[in-house]
Amino acid sequence: MIEMLPPALYLIVGAFLIALTKGALRNSVLFLAPLATLYAIWQVPDGVVSTAPFLDYTIQIVEGSPVRRLFATIFALTTFVGGLYAFRHARGYELAAAMAYAAGAVGVCFAGDLITLFLFWEFMALFSTLVIWSGGTAGARSAGIRYAVMHLIGGVILKVGIEGVVVHTGSIDIQAFQANNFDTWMMLIGILINAAAPPVSAWLADAYPEATPTGSVFLSAYTTKTAVLALILLFPGESVLIWVGCWMIMYGIIWALLENNVRRILAFSIVNQVGFMVVAVGIGTEMAINGAAAHAFAHIIYKALLFMSAGVVILHTGQQRCSDLGGLFRTMPITAFCGIIGALAISSFPLTSGFTTKTMISAAAAEQELMVIWYVLAAASAGVFLHAGIKFPWYVFYQKDSGLRPKDAPWNMALAMGIFVALCIGLGVYPEPLYNLLPYPVDYHAYKPGKVLFYLQLLMFSGLAFFLLLPLMKRTLTISLDTDWFWRVMFKKIWQVLSGAFIKLAQELIGLVDQGRVRINQLLSRYFTIENNGVLARAWPIGVTGLWITVLLSAYIFTYYL
Repeated sequence: MIEMLPPALYLIVGAFLIALTKGALRNSVLFLAPLATLYAIWQVPDGVVSTAPFLDYTIQIVEGSPVRRLFATIFALTTFVGGLYAFRHARGYELAAAMAYAAGAVGVCFAGDLITLFLFWEFMALFSTLVIWSGGTAGARSAGIRYAVMHLIGGVILKVGIEGVVVHTGSIDIQAFQANNFDTWMMLIGILINAAAPPVSAWLADAYPEATPTGSVFLSAYTTKTAVLALILLFPGESVLIWVGCWMIMYGIIWALLENNVRRILAFSIVNQVGFMVVAVGIGTEMAINGAAAHAFAHIIYKALLFMSAGVVILHTGQQRCSDLGGLFRTMPITAFCGIIGALAISSFPLTSGFTTKTMISAAAAEQELMVIWYVLAAASAGVFLHAGIKFPWYVFYQKDSGLRPKDAPWNMALAMGIFVALCIGLGVYPEPLYNLLPYPVDYHAYKPGKVLFYLQLLMFSGLAFFLLLPLMKRTLTISLDTDWFWRVMFKKIWQVLSGAFIKLAQELIGLVDQGRVRINQLLSRYFTIENNGVLARAWPIGVTGLWITVLLSAYIFTYYL
């Protein structure tokens, strides 16, 4: 019973039309499809509104709820603003792939059963791979293959879990589970792979920086946050997620501090920020779930803003290593200002969106008397200020004068960044509109004097530590490897050894074949010496001819009667 079309359908049609059109018509579709999707999202009421038969089941194509609409809203909004940022520079096939990628994310938001969720999950993985390949470089092709393999593995694991749940329970409904058997553990692991939880998080920092500067903006928004939504829907209150999230938080900080590539810094920072959300889902209370949803909303905005700022720098300088940049504020004041606002927001600086959302997660931990977790979250807030709040804008726009004098952002990129700057500040100053969209009633006040003073002290002292330790934070021309060492180094060496052994074996076999061929030719030439014009020209003795006729006739008769 299809009472309402899936909102994702508008983006799918838009992606198809973008691939077929050019010029003003393509741009019109690029802007209108997300707006139509946004309108459709807010027409979806609570509950299941569209179903369809599938094999022996009735799949629930569209199911509405406040948290589903919240995630779908920010996905559609990012698609619109990302299209505004990208339309003058991105190729048509990249824009089409990005919109189809967004369609998969919106489809996951409203999936009412496990089968529909899995189909949109894989749809998203397919087109995100195409966005990476749109980078057009050898690095992008290789990273896209590694990305696709990792998400194929994650999809298979998730599918195994879903099939187990369906077989053992007979239900395909999306409901709250606990990881207490093989099936649910497989589902949880499959989702955590998309959330970039270590030790299977290397795909994110490997792939996202290889996309185009515009493609990275789209990649930063959808995959990991749909995983957060899936955790909210399927595993709220699963205690193991608290420790997984803490691991993600500290992992992202450490690797981002070690990194030299601008976009790899921001990619590792995604792991760190998603860790806060995973912790909140693990806590599982109403305030914690509100905090996870609100922080995912705010994170998509400020992380896209940071990637936009970095993208303008890369587009106009061709450089993306901290060691090659610096002093760009002189000719890129708009881009520098937008990057700084994004950096302050990700650091939870008061009067920015990060402060009004991330502190809700810390309050949820304190409310449940999880003091160890509270201290981890507080320390992590200082660490985020180090690697993203200060390191990114300092090395890119200040520090030494690199001698580069690029132009500032073109009007469309500046406008896109301006929209997200306004949201970062607006949701920091007046967060109530966001709070009203959260799944549970909100009784939380971010701007208590003691809390504001605590975070200001925390951030100021972490900033002081950064500048005191600045000589130790000098970047080198290296790539920080973690578990991707296995396929970047170990597997490569193993392949070189195996391929070398195979080539040597093949050469030996070819040599043996050549020797055998020479020997056969010698034998043939010994018994069948060719004279004059060839074999058929030779006068054969009658006895030899009769012998061969007898042998062949006997073989024929034996074969026939056998």
